[in-house]
Amino acid sequence: MLYRCFSLVAIALILVSSPLRADGISGKYIEARTCDVWTGPCFANAEMNLSGKHAVLGWKVDKGTFDNVRLDGLSIVAVVAASDTLGLEQTGPAKTVLIVDSRANSAQRDALISLARAQGQKLVGDVVSIENAKIDLEVDACKEGGCALLDAGKARVETRCLNNQHDKVCGNESAFYPPLAKGVQATPAMAVEHSFSGKGFNETWRDSERRGAYVGSFETH
Repeated sequence: MLYRCFSLVAIALILVSSPLRADGISGKYIEARTCDVWTGPCFANAEMNLSGKHAVLGWKVDKGTFDNVRLDGLSIVAVVAASDTLGLEQTGPAKTVLIVDSRANSAQRDALISLARAQGQKLVGDVVSIENAKIDLEVDACKEGGCALLDAGKARVETRCLNNQHDKVCGNESAFYPPLAKGVQATPAMAVEHSFSGKGFNETWRDSERRGAYVGSFETH
């Protein structure tokens, strides 16, 4: 009996001393960069270290918690400027501007920033600016799953589905570069527009009609 009581006390102490984490979150994801991601090796090699150094990544939470904070319906965007082409593995330094949903309270803002850091990893390591803005991120259920629109402050991405006939150039296109974020299930798409006109990098960009986007979903446990 004494041993049983001791065991129950020990378990209770463990539960009290150990923080309970019940994080689980899912939602929509969009990404665009200034190089083709759906392409052939010949095109990818031609662009490498010349383009593809800029990107916009967006997450919209459908439901769930992160860092024990409920984030349903909130979004965050990471705008990235790197020294090298954003490719199979990030080897050079990158800087990031984070755009946080202006509807988030203080705790939600911190949790959204932590989510972006966890999803973007090295790309979101050096954050040079954090801004609050209204964020609209909509993913349409179009036939190929590639239609989406992101408006976030000075960042904008609009995509459409890729056409396997009209959008091919070399004939052996595939998803050459994987998505930049962790835990993403996404489909390559055409970036009808991909732009950033804000501050933070001393440079802006505007790209259009490039096979350089991903549209899909993300999930963490």
